[in-house]
Amino acid sequence: MSEPKSPTPTPGDTYKGWLFKWTNYIKGYQRRWFVLSNGLLSYYRTQAEMGHTCRGTINLATANIAVEDSCNFVISNGGAQTYHLKASSEVERQRWITALELAKAKAVQMQAESDDSGDDFPAVSPNSGQGGDCRNTEIQSTLRTLNSKVEDLATCNDLIVKHGSALQRSLSELEGLRVAVDMGEKVKQVTERATLFRITSNAMINACRDFLSMAQSHSKRWQKALQTEREQRIRLEETLEQLAKQHNHLERAFRGATVLPPSFSNPALGNKGGVSGKADASDEDDDNEFFDAMEEPAEFITVPADPKYHRRSGSNISGISSETGTDDQSVNFDELSLASNPESPQPLELEPVRQRRTRIPDKPNYYLNLWSIMKNCIGKELSKIPMPVNFNEPLSMLQRLSEDLEYYELLDKAAKSHSSLEQMCYVAAFTVSSYSTTVHRTGKPFNPLLGETFELDRHRECGYRSLCEQVSHHPPAAAHHAFSEKGWTLRQEITLASKFRGKYLSIMPLGSIQCIFEKSNNHYSWKKVTTTVHNIIVGKLWIDQSGEIDVVNHKTGDRCHLKFAPYSYFSRDVPRKVTGVVTDKDGKAHYVLSGTWDEKMEFSKIMQSSKGENGTEGKQRTVYQTLKAKEIWRKNPLPEGAENMYYFSSLALTLNEPEEGVAPTDSRRRPDQRLMEEGHWDEANAEKQRLEEKQRSTRREREREAVKAASSPEEAVTEASINDSPLKTDAKEPAPASSEISDETDTEDSPPHTPVASPYGPSLFPYIMEGREGPYGAPAKSGHPDTYQALWFEKMDDPVSGETLHIYKGGYWEAKEQGNWDMCPDVF
Repeated sequence: MSEPKSPTPTPGDTYKGWLFKWTNYIKGYQRRWFVLSNGLLSYYRTQAEMGHTCRGTINLATANIAVEDSCNFVISNGGAQTYHLKASSEVERQRWITALELAKAKAVQMQAESDDSGDDFPAVSPNSGQGGDCRNTEIQSTLRTLNSKVEDLATCNDLIVKHGSALQRSLSELEGLRVAVDMGEKVKQVTERATLFRITSNAMINACRDFLSMAQSHSKRWQKALQTEREQRIRLEETLEQLAKQHNHLERAFRGATVLPPSFSNPALGNKGGVSGKADASDEDDDNEFFDAMEEPAEFITVPADPKYHRRSGSNISGISSETGTDDQSVNFDELSLASNPESPQPLELEPVRQRRTRIPDKPNYYLNLWSIMKNCIGKELSKIPMPVNFNEPLSMLQRLSEDLEYYELLDKAAKSHSSLEQMCYVAAFTVSSYSTTVHRTGKPFNPLLGETFELDRHRECGYRSLCEQVSHHPPAAAHHAFSEKGWTLRQEITLASKFRGKYLSIMPLGSIQCIFEKSNNHYSWKKVTTTVHNIIVGKLWIDQSGEIDVVNHKTGDRCHLKFAPYSYFSRDVPRKVTGVVTDKDGKAHYVLSGTWDEKMEFSKIMQSSKGENGTEGKQRTVYQTLKAKEIWRKNPLPEGAENMYYFSSLALTLNEPEEGVAPTDSRRRPDQRLMEEGHWDEANAEKQRLEEKQRSTRREREREAVKAASSPEEAVTEASINDSPLKTDAKEPAPASSEISDETDTEDSPPHTPVASPYGPSLFPYIMEGREGPYGAPAKSGHPDTYQALWFEKMDDPVSGETLHIYKGGYWEAKEQGNWDMCPDVF
């Protein structure tokens, strides 16, 4: 078609320009670069952002366009998104309004055609390649003919307008004539122009008839071709359904005739790594613009790489691209190759997979009477006041640690990676995924008793086993060890410290997490970021993660620096954002990671890097040219009704499910926790208090034995002095200004407690393990340190990372197979 003479764009054009967009009452209208293309209106802060950062997009197919005054207009899609825009002049506003209306009309038409046909265009026939080429050639020829007819119609339309205007002028002049001499000449002129108008009109009519005839003839052919395509699609769907049924039948027959590895025994495993049906929250929140404010500048920016890199990217990027793509078959092929690998573990005999529970009793809506709690505290020492289970969730801290394995598939993929840099991407994504369960979980888990354990045996379903144990009270610490038949081992020791800062509570994890891969012998270590609980005093509790993590490969020197951005109302970035860069031992960057810790993570390979312009604080930022980002991790959707089940994930719902054969110290056997899960909260509070007293008695008994074993006479004291110290001695000390009610066994022999800052805002955060040992947080003053030794873990120095932590010393799973738990203490 010929180019339009008017400056107003046609519906197929891309319209760009500057507009002023309303941000807030502080900044007012801000200049933004808007782009109108394919029925979508997008905006950017500058033209340079068009390649990588879109600030917002609105679909015009469902949008309303309203004009406010000479320069202002509003675009809204029913309340979810609203743009208040202002043009520089009335002419510019009218151009935008015209372009938007045309684009909206075309978008609505395209949407209706798409809904009506289901396909864009029956372009290629499923026949041979030669037949498809002929069909394409025929369609292109028909389109060219139709375009030429449309051009003829446009030309005839221009001529009709021209001759019609001339005829109108002649008729006006004819009416004004009075002299009969001039009449004949004017009548002749009018007749000639009327003849031209009639000829042009006839040509216009003929051209319209030809166009209509051709369009009707080809429309029938296209409808017939479309119907043929639909019938072929239906036949293909039926064929695929039959193939799926045959495949399922053959698979069942194969299972009955031979032995399969555990990964084939659970069909859900093949889909667990796929993309969930939950929509991307960042895409849904396009209208949540975080306005310009002072914030910490980004250390780097990413831009799309040159197209020449994309052409050769297939040979430069190895298996990580295929494993993280949208093709679900890649996971199946990887598992098949792993099963056929002679180095992989030998498959176990096939046994039916246990069906795990998908629901727990709904959380009761019990009214919390703070006065009754305070009334029960009268006459008691502050260190012996128990926290009611109303603030808890029916899981222990050991079970919460085990939830880090919810996305164990990331470590499975990392174990199969041939490149240490690609493996680092998976380990970094696993590090971020461990925080995804903390978004809505404001309930506090039960603090473990000393010697309490928790096993998570998913060897048949997922190929891994996990064991946690509360190994110390001074400071409180929990050790965790997990290993998989896929060739990885995860171990961690977590000790948490917290600081109450008035409106919020900061929790600083003290401990190290390590992951070792057997095949490559790569040894990774990292620490956790700071967790913040907001609205402690008043308001709804909400949780944020902030800080930096350095994931280090001690064998190769590779490093991944992850940055968790703290939430800020004035930030322009999406909430809970995480960014990271993977570098080798020389500091060269190879991958960029980005996403959010509560939703998903993406990675992109760096093809080229350069130093960019200085940021707001004068820091020079690095510009990375990257390939298209690919998703490496996405959070699993919560089960239905999770809001009534403490916002537990699918894995969390199974953690406290009763199992046979576990140790007598397992958290599943804890009576107060079990009673709370079943909804018997009054009985749970009574049982909780009994366990606290039992814990204190056990601690005093250990002190008596330590005194008897003392070699020096000066260290021997009477049994009475033991009973009075240190508990009663500490209780006589003056309390600090900010007194705290201790949680469950929070005494000198207890796990850490949860401070209550106010009756209106008790701290319910699940990870509080402050390490306060005596009343009011004072250290225990016993002259003899606790001689307790962990049963399944041993404290030792790690020669690779140089850190000291409790490492699993073995024996648990052997004892479980033998059914011999005589060595376990009586904890409950």
